Amino acid sequence: MANSENKNLKPLFFTIVFLIVLNLVGNFFFHRFDLTKDQRYTLSETSLNIVNQVTEPLYIKVYMQGDLPAEFKRLQQETRQLLEEFQAYNKNISFEFINPLESEDSSMDNIKNLYTKGLIPVNITVDDKGKQSQAMVFPWAIAYYKDKEVNIPLLKNIMGASTTEKVIGSVQHLEYSIADALNKVANEKQKKIAVIKGNGELKEIMMAKFLLQIRESYHIGPFTLDSVAKNPNSTLEALKKYDLAIIAKPTETFSDSEKQVLDQFITNGGKTLWLIDQVTAEMDSLYNPSGSTLAFPKDLGLNDMFFKYGFRINPDLVKDEQGSPIKLATGEQGSATQYQDFNWKFAPQVYPESQHPIVKNLGGIKLEFTNSIDTLKNGIKKTLLLESSQYSKRIGTPTEINLDMVAEETSPNHYINTGNIPLAVLLEGDFKSMFQNRVLPFTQKDFKTIGKPSKMIVISDGDIIKNQLDKNHEPVELGFDQRSGNLYDNKDFVLNCVNYLLDDTGLINIRSKDLDLPLLDKEKVYENYTQTQLLTIGLPLITLGVFGFLFTFIRKKKYSK
Repeated sequence: MANSENKNLKPLFFTIVFLIVLNLVGNFFFHRFDLTKDQRYTLSETSLNIVNQVTEPLYIKVYMQGDLPAEFKRLQQETRQLLEEFQAYNKNISFEFINPLESEDSSMDNIKNLYTKGLIPVNITVDDKGKQSQAMVFPWAIAYYKDKEVNIPLLKNIMGASTTEKVIGSVQHLEYSIADALNKVANEKQKKIAVIKGNGELKEIMMAKFLLQIRESYHIGPFTLDSVAKNPNSTLEALKKYDLAIIAKPTETFSDSEKQVLDQFITNGGKTLWLIDQVTAEMDSLYNPSGSTLAFPKDLGLNDMFFKYGFRINPDLVKDEQGSPIKLATGEQGSATQYQDFNWKFAPQVYPESQHPIVKNLGGIKLEFTNSIDTLKNGIKKTLLLESSQYSKRIGTPTEINLDMVAEETSPNHYINTGNIPLAVLLEGDFKSMFQNRVLPFTQKDFKTIGKPSKMIVISDGDIIKNQLDKNHEPVELGFDQRSGNLYDNKDFVLNCVNYLLDDTGLINIRSKDLDLPLLDKEKVYENYTQTQLLTIGLPLITLGVFGFLFTFIRKKKYSK
């Protein structure tokens, strides 16, 4: 009997010793194992670097708790698991899930409070075995750190996508959304952006949503070129203090002195984002009794500059069968006026095919009266970011544009070898000055003919960065088209452009992370509801029952001897 007890105690003793040693080793070594196929919960190096910079308590409130629809429960679960991963690497990070609609007495006050913070809920239709109901969900979180707070969008609004597809896209962007928020609250701004003024560029209110977004991460300020006429050298020195210059839809010709300032900013390593229209054509000008307008070339005086850098924006218009919807009145005018959706071919809806981090995983991007871009061989690396569809072509200008064009009938034969027109290009390399071997407009002691390594992005549409205004003349979300109700990915695209130009490539790479999220097919589940219940609930219970019976039977048989 004593020998039997000693035999039983030995394994127990070694097990206890092993666990104690394993616990001691665990105090000195930290590692988490991600067993998912796509390494969903393995934080990227960029995220870990951001987490390490959180030196004081950082608190995150997540407003997704309570009785949520099935899709949002998946988003809630993925958010919780990812936040646990962030917390595991830094104990200063804590989070809480809150149900803003939990109490009927305080729910309205909570909703108003969240609205004032810019947290807009989504109203979704819940389909439960054919029964439909409405539900309000706040797919948002707020990060608090020191005296800062930043909103974290958890649901990515994908145009034309179902709720399930939106959740899948949102899970793919979760790490980016959280890491970007932590980066904004934990790090001080360093890079500076100059928004060039003085040549009829877009007014600030027309790109307010873009400016508000990048202001969270970078220093930003207007920079006028008017002073070039009086003191060009001091203007150039002031511009050199910035890291990026944004030239958004200028309408007035640049002087040679202004071009020299921009040229020398580039050769000194400055980055540029060109948003250029080479044709004068505005959508608002079509809404008149005749329903037509004249599109004509625009002379900005930048062609020789662009040619030297290795590209050309042509004074034409791109007409694309993959256009954007436009609502127009049909039938008799008056109280019974009917509105119908038409395909507006001069507003291409572009779906990026490139795997470059700037555009990877982006949805539809809307352009308006865009021009074609040609690239030239000059030793500069060029990457195509956006292009029109296969069924598109160039329309020369001047030309009349009218709303009756929506009724045009076309066929694939009209677009043989005309499509896939470049609309946005990334250029990287050592840019040569356009004033090389030329008389300088103004004397400059430190003139550079060959520049430092730099980058620029050229987009042949200034409206890509333009937000619309509502009835109260307040800016609406960038990419949101009030006429059709569609939300395009314009904001994500231009933000990615800025991040890439300013070398914040780590965050872009997180955004383009690929995840494989298998979800149940609801229709198949409904068709085989009883069978599904047996497989998901009955089979595990039967398996446990059989296992328990066998275990008990074997144990009785063993110890009854």
